[in-house]
Amino acid sequence: MARFLTRTVLSAAVSAAVSTTALTAALLAPGMAAAQTPSQTGLASAPARPELPQLSLEAAASSDVAQDKVEITLAKEIEGADQAQLADQLNKVLASTLATAKRNTKVESRSGNYRVWANTDRNGKITGWRGRAELVLESRDFVAASTLAGELSQAMAVSNINFSLSREAREAEEQRLLQEAAKAFGVRATSAANAFGFGNYAVKTLDLSGSGTVYSPRPMMMRAASADAKMAEALPLEAGKATVTVSVRGTVELLGTQQR
Repeated sequence: MARFLTRTVLSAAVSAAVSTTALTAALLAPGMAAAQTPSQTGLASAPARPELPQLSLEAAASSDVAQDKVEITLAKEIEGADQAQLADQLNKVLASTLATAKRNTKVESRSGNYRVWANTDRNGKITGWRGRAELVLESRDFVAASTLAGELSQAMAVSNINFSLSREAREAEEQRLLQEAAKAFGVRATSAANAFGFGNYAVKTLDLSGSGTVYSPRPMMMRAASADAKMAEALPLEAGKATVTVSVRGTVELLGTQQR
């Protein structure tokens, strides 16, 4: 009987020891798993990507384009003793001339600068009033603009003429130059990669910009028409050129094995 009890006690002790060991292993399992290295788990980590050299480059393309837009400014200046009367007279001239200009559908017209100021003597006393009103004509049709300016010059004298490149012409030229600038950037990137011993490159960043146009205005000051002048002839107009530029800036990553 005693022998049976002894075996029972020993069996229970062994069973308890096994249960304790299993419980301890279960509690420690998460920590042990977290502490295992990639080699212990059988998983290999991805190799770090080597840092590749980069270059910042810039290329541009430009061209001179004939200006295709004209802006003609007409002005009227009058003097008077009464400010209100002078302003009223100036307003009527401007309104009448602008109404005539609006009838021409080939030319855009608008009012320009308008100013009425006092004339004073050395003591600061007002001796009279002076006013100036401007009317601006814009068009891509030089003949229509010059003809209209000649007609209106009997009421308002032509004071200034400027030429520029229209938005449509500028955008069309920029589209053409973009292809040239992109090609020049690629050639420069390839040359730079080869110069430093690399076989190729990959574009990382690109920045496209255009300087728009650098105007070459040809201002023309015109004399005022005489009071008894008949219908003025069309103004002789000759435009200049504008420079259009497109620039490409970017960063490229050099690829391939560097030759040493």
